[in-house]
Amino acid sequence: MEALMQRVLCFLQNTVRAGDRLGVAVSGGADSVALLLLLLELREKLGIVLSVLHFNHKLRGKLSDADEKFVANLAARHGLTFHIGHADVAAKAKREKANLEDAARRARYAFFAQVVDQGHVSCIAVAHTADDQAETVLSHILRGTGIAGLGGIHPAVGHVVRPLLGVRRAELRAYLRSKKQTWREDATNRDTTRMRARIRKKLLPILEKQFQPAVAEHLSTLAELAREDEAFLDVVASERMQTCVEKGPGQTKIPIGDLLAKKKKDFTTEGTEKRNLAIGRRIVRRIVGELKPREGQLNAAHVRSILDLAQSGKNGKCLQLPGGVEVRRERDALVFLTDASSTRNRGEEKTPSREFSHDIVLAQAETTVRVPRLGCAFRLRVIDWPVKRGETIQRGAVLDRDRLLLPLVLRNWHPGDALHLLGRQGAHKLKRLLNEKGVSRWERDGWPVLTSGGMVAWTRGFPVAAEFAADERTRAGIVIAEEKL
Repeated sequence: MEALMQRVLCFLQNTVRAGDRLGVAVSGGADSVALLLLLLELREKLGIVLSVLHFNHKLRGKLSDADEKFVANLAARHGLTFHIGHADVAAKAKREKANLEDAARRARYAFFAQVVDQGHVSCIAVAHTADDQAETVLSHILRGTGIAGLGGIHPAVGHVVRPLLGVRRAELRAYLRSKKQTWREDATNRDTTRMRARIRKKLLPILEKQFQPAVAEHLSTLAELAREDEAFLDVVASERMQTCVEKGPGQTKIPIGDLLAKKKKDFTTEGTEKRNLAIGRRIVRRIVGELKPREGQLNAAHVRSILDLAQSGKNGKCLQLPGGVEVRRERDALVFLTDASSTRNRGEEKTPSREFSHDIVLAQAETTVRVPRLGCAFRLRVIDWPVKRGETIQRGAVLDRDRLLLPLVLRNWHPGDALHLLGRQGAHKLKRLLNEKGVSRWERDGWPVLTSGGMVAWTRGFPVAAEFAADERTRAGIVIAEEKL
């Protein structure tokens, strides 16, 4: 018992401070009751103030209410403040079409967060054990997982700490028997129709008896090492994201070259491509995790599909992802969007999301028009012609100032807009030209055009219209440059 006490004390000395108000999550089961008694014995050494939290999931009818009463009496016996939360989790799971265990977990932790936010406690101790860790790692392996899943249950996340993560259940039951303390048994923990119960009752005992007696300890060590590797790789991914990810309302954009690190030199030894893909997978998960507006789990197949889209997907192709996120390829970039922003960009709202219109007055040698909706500005510069024709890249890149008609308007393209390109007979619909150029329908949202007297004189990515192009008779030209804000 002394060794058990010392392990718990050592953990808490590194995670809580004297004066902290520590709430103990007690379900009534052996593990959480043992945690409460251990903390009662250690509270003077730690200098902490204890209280008890219990969440009634209403899943077992009168038995759930009896659990609540048991925990309330336990708190009263030790003179501790009792915080209680309730929810009809079965109805909540049905309403949300969610997994029952996942719905229960989310409801329980939402209650914990509420108690912290209200200032009743500064952190909360929950009673996950080394057995819980082993079961979690095994369940992740069986379902399919990466390094993050191998990390299992974390010792501390936010306001939640887990002092018993290195302790076996058998030790806790022996401790309770030594204290002559009873506890409540939840029959659902023995329901082997559930994967977690099958791992607990069947798989782990077989592994311990027939393969490795210390399998739980080894799985806990594996989880610890995986979390260390995960933390390092997260730092690498974060550093890359800081330099290449562009975030906007409801969307995140990353150049494909940066996602796949084709332009990077931070990994130059053998196996560079595989290492870069490993970081790319991590970046994808981070982007979706930060962006998704609701619950949804991104699995390995989803990530593989996203990277395939980056490596060989066609421009404009989309993928629907869990959590209300869509990813699409826009030329040399991937754009991740939430449901709301992707709906806007598909034109399903009456008001275009990137509509703009600016009247242009060429009264000076240089005029700049800012378009916040596009995150850029357009600079119209008057140059002498043909004296300074060297400032242009090719014929057709300069407008003849004297041919331009009023009104001169910079706006987003409209259906029906047409452009007469040099070398072509007659005007062609801008929609057709954008299709030929491989511009997706989403990229066209807000595509800038300059109209002269109602005719399209210039648009992004194309030569100027033949009617307004500078030639040997031109005396003053207009050059248009686009710059990011």
